[in-house]
Amino acid sequence: MKRLEHLGIIAHDMGMIFSFLGVITLLPFVVLIIYREWDMIVPMATVPFTFVVLGLLISKVPSREHVPQLSVALAAVALTWFVSAVIGSFPFIVGLGMSPTDSIFEAMSGWTDTGITMMTAIDAAPKTLLFWRSLMQWIGGIGVIAFGIAMASRSSLTQFRLYRSEGRSEALMPSVVSTGRRMWGIYLGLTLFFTFLIMLSGVSLWDAVNLTLTAIATGGFTPHDAGIGFYDNALLEYLLIPAMLCGSFPFKIYFFMYRGAFRHIFRDQTIKVILLLSLLGSSMVILNLHLFGDLAWKTALREGLFMGVSAATSTGFQNSSVNMWPVIPIIVVTLLMLIGGASGSTAGGLKVNRIILAYEGLIWWFKRFFVRGNVIVPFKHDGRTYPKKISELELSKNMVIIVLYVLMVFLAVIFSLHAAGMALPTEFVVFDIVSAIGNNGLGAGFVGPDSPIAIKWEFILLMWIGRLEILPVLILFLGLFRGFDIRIPR
Repeated sequence: MKRLEHLGIIAHDMGMIFSFLGVITLLPFVVLIIYREWDMIVPMATVPFTFVVLGLLISKVPSREHVPQLSVALAAVALTWFVSAVIGSFPFIVGLGMSPTDSIFEAMSGWTDTGITMMTAIDAAPKTLLFWRSLMQWIGGIGVIAFGIAMASRSSLTQFRLYRSEGRSEALMPSVVSTGRRMWGIYLGLTLFFTFLIMLSGVSLWDAVNLTLTAIATGGFTPHDAGIGFYDNALLEYLLIPAMLCGSFPFKIYFFMYRGAFRHIFRDQTIKVILLLSLLGSSMVILNLHLFGDLAWKTALREGLFMGVSAATSTGFQNSSVNMWPVIPIIVVTLLMLIGGASGSTAGGLKVNRIILAYEGLIWWFKRFFVRGNVIVPFKHDGRTYPKKISELELSKNMVIIVLYVLMVFLAVIFSLHAAGMALPTEFVVFDIVSAIGNNGLGAGFVGPDSPIAIKWEFILLMWIGRLEILPVLILFLGLFRGFDIRIPR
C-alpha cells in the first residue's frame, strides 16, 4: 500500500479534528470584541478559516474501509501537531509581522505547552494575540487529538488509536468519546476553579484567566515581558503551585474524584512520586540558593519552591534568573525538567511513570541474580503481577524511550554547541535543551529572538518531538521514506 493511501485511511478523523479546532479557535474573537481590537480580525480569522477548510478537504480524501496500523496512527498524530503549529503561527505573521520561523516557534511552543517565546514586546502586543497564546497552551494541554474525539459524535478504532498514540492512557469509560468528553468537562472545571483561586492574590480577571489557562496546561506563557516577576506577588506564586501540580497529575484521578472515589488520590504511586520529587528537589534548590547563592532564607524559599515545582511539573513559570544561580541548583532543576510529570497529564518530560517502571525493572532484574535458576521471581507493577514475557517486553520498550530521549538531548547539545557560535556555559545549553524537549519553558538564555535560525529550528523540532514522546515523529519520517509496510525477511 502506498504511503498516501495509508494516511488516507484516517483522513476522515484527521479532517474532523481540524474542523473542530476551527470552531474552538473562534474563542479569541470574544477578546477581540471586548477590547475592540478590530485590526486583529483578519490575522485571527486565518486560523479558524484554515482549520475548517483543511478539515473539509482532508475529510473528503477517498479511502478504503481498513483498520489502520498503529504506525499510521502515530504518524498522523505527529503530522496533526506540526500542521497545527504552522496554522497557529499565522496571527503572529499577519498581526505582528514576525518572521515565519519565529512565528512557527511561538506556535509550536504554545501547542506543545513549552512556553519559550520569541516575542520581544509582549506588554505592547494586542490582547487578542496574548489570549491566543494562552489558548494554544490550554488546548495543547488536553491534547489536540483528545479534544477532537471529545467533540466527536461517534467512536471508532481509528479514534482510539489516535487517542492512544498521543500518550494518553486513560481507559475508564466505555468508549473513547465518552472518556474524551469527561476529560473536557474536568479540564474546564479545574480551569474555572483555579481562575477564582488565583484572583484571590489581587491580580485582575484578565491576568488570572491567562495564568490559569497556562498553569493548568503546564504551559508557562504569561501576558507580560517580565513573566511572573512582573507581579512581584508572593501570594500569587504560592497559589499557582497547586494549579501546576494538578496539571501534572494523571487525569485518571479526576475521573475517580468525579465518581466520588477520593481514596485513589492518596493511593496513586505516581502522585506520591511527583510530590516527593517536588519537595526534595525544591528543598535542595532552596538550601543551595541560601548556602552558595547568598540569598536570605525567605527569598531562597520563595524562589526555590516555586522554581522547583515549576520544573517538576514541566510548567515553566519563572520567578528567578537561573543565570545568577550556583551550578548545583541548576543541575537539580535540569533533572526535574528531564523527568517531568505523569503520563496521561498535561505535563511533559520523560514522565514519572517511566522512571517508576525503570526503577522497578532494575530491582526485578537484580533480584533474579540472587535466586536459583528454577525459581520464578514475579514482576509486580501498580499492584499487579505480570508474566515474564510481557514484563520483559514492556520494560524493554520503556528503556528504549528513555535511551532515545537521553540520546536526543546529547545530540542536540553537540549540535547547539557547534551551531550557536556564542560563549555560554555548557550547563546553560543543556538546561535550555532539556527545557525544550521536556516541554517545560524555563530558560537560561541560550535560545531567544537573536538566536541563529538553525538553533530556532532545532528547538522547534525538539519541542515537537518531546511533546509526542519521540516515537510518532520518528515513525512519521521513517514511514515517509520507507513506507509503513516494512516486510521483515525470514
